[in-house]
Amino acid sequence: MKWNQLFSSSVGKKITMALTGIFLIVFLIVHCYVNANVFFQGAEENFNKAAHFMSTNILVRIMEIGLFAGFILHIVQGYMLESSNRARRSTKYAVTAGNKTSKWYSRSMALLGTLILLFLVVHLSDFWVPSRFGHLDPVSYDGKDYHNLYLKMDQAFDRGWAVVVYLLGCFSLAWHLLHGFQSAFQTMGWNHSKYTGLIRSIGIGYAVLVPLIFALMPLFFYFDIEPINIGSITLLF
Repeated sequence: MKWNQLFSSSVGKKITMALTGIFLIVFLIVHCYVNANVFFQGAEENFNKAAHFMSTNILVRIMEIGLFAGFILHIVQGYMLESSNRARRSTKYAVTAGNKTSKWYSRSMALLGTLILLFLVVHLSDFWVPSRFGHLDPVSYDGKDYHNLYLKMDQAFDRGWAVVVYLLGCFSLAWHLLHGFQSAFQTMGWNHSKYTGLIRSIGIGYAVLVPLIFALMPLFFYFDIEPINIGSITLLF
């Protein structure tokens, strides 16, 4: 396949969607690990140090550029595929098969993707912009200054409407991943009768666990839940 076909043909768009989707799936694991620090004892210091590492490490910053490019490409190709699919339907079906041939979330990827995009706009304006452009209060640990992103989250999730927006975003992400995870492997041809069931199970587990961890974070702040004490936690940052 030629490079121009990768972005113009139907098959090429699906491959691009799959590759960028897999890249974003890997990113969510890292993001999930950083956010999970808020659940445990030493939450404020651990989270702020982890966030500092993610915002200052040169390799992470380079990957961040690729991440934004992946987001944009994934979104654009998704809308192009949806537009192409709609254009091929000259007339609406008189009777739809519904869940007999496909699940509703697989038929609503564009809608779920749009909800996730709106959630990302709120998320980036709440946290990424302030952390990258220095609009956060400072905090010091062992004589070193950090941005207090933990305090920013505590303030942001004190608003009930913000918690609802994030919960809806996590709900949409879960349904989006429920189809997208397995679809990406199928598009790339990484499926086989011997391990298709395993991929499906991992995909379902991922689609439930990762959004659930993200959803618990605003609830922890809103209800002032005490961090879990499991002893000393060693971070990689």
